[in-house]
Amino acid sequence: MINDEALKKQYYEALLARNSSYDGIFFAGIKTTGVFCHATCPARKPKYENCNFYATAEEALLAGFRPCKRCHPMSYPKEISPLVHQMIQLVEENPEKRWKDADFSKLGLHAATARRQFKKFYGMTFVQYARARRMGIAMKSIRTGEKIINAQIDVGYDSSSGFHDAFSKIMGKAPTKSKSVKMLYANWIDTKLGPMVSIVDDDYLYLLEFVDRRGLEREIERLRNKLNASIIPGVNKISKQIEEEITNYFTKKLTTFKTPIILLGSEFQKTVWNELLEIELGKTTSYKELATLINNPRSVRAIGNANGANQLAIIVPCHRVIQSNGDLGGYGGGLERKNWLLNHEKTYNNLLSNKPN
Repeated sequence: MINDEALKKQYYEALLARNSSYDGIFFAGIKTTGVFCHATCPARKPKYENCNFYATAEEALLAGFRPCKRCHPMSYPKEISPLVHQMIQLVEENPEKRWKDADFSKLGLHAATARRQFKKFYGMTFVQYARARRMGIAMKSIRTGEKIINAQIDVGYDSSSGFHDAFSKIMGKAPTKSKSVKMLYANWIDTKLGPMVSIVDDDYLYLLEFVDRRGLEREIERLRNKLNASIIPGVNKISKQIEEEITNYFTKKLTTFKTPIILLGSEFQKTVWNELLEIELGKTTSYKELATLINNPRSVRAIGNANGANQLAIIVPCHRVIQSNGDLGGYGGGLERKNWLLNHEKTYNNLLSNKPN
């Protein structure tokens, strides 16, 4: 989400004027209707305070907004092919569905052709689009803090049963009175690098991830299955603490995270993650050096996999692990974020080093 106040006002003026030169530059999420539009949308204009602005359609989708039926923002900048239009409609008819190649075949579509055409128009794959729309169902109520039942109309469901089915596929079924079901709370955190989601219980933080991370949906499913848990929108002392600490991290006011955490993984993964926690702010290490530190010099590839399975972004700093030749290597949140975080921490560390005693 775009947070620069001057830029937001500029985009709002463009939205009011239906300024075509801004089409594709931003997407406006309308909080009162739950839809997102491009600049020349002919619909009645919302108040400024009811608008969020996004640089990409994927960001708007992940925030829980659905494409406007008046301006068809997914059709910009040109008319889409009948095949792509059909794919969009299929997602809107069944937003919670997970698409596979076999599904295309059943519809008489060639999977590779469909993927190629979709990517050409939108810069993201059809699977990314469908996932963003699906995740938006869950993230809408998390972002706003609404009770699940109150969010169904905003994400395009006419019946509560349809919405609950979609939500529960990601976050688990509604909690029951059974003492065997653990309750977890999800909270939305806006940051300079995009929104994050935290998942906590009353004592610990279990997950902190960027909302657009490709594997997030599976991460959430593994977490709740491992704990036999249901996840609902909510804020408690732990989610408030990590939100405050993340905010302070991005504004260079925090050096050490103190939110209590739980590491859920294999013994090898936990060994790697605990070693990551020892990497100082502003420093980096290599996969090879990390393998030596855990007395397993042949585990370089396994360490990369363990980093990829880390569910506590920034706190367990897998972004501080790079290639021996200085290349960034991989990062689940994207290499642009990894590069930004390393530069942020380098200047952060310099600032702290120059502070007077």
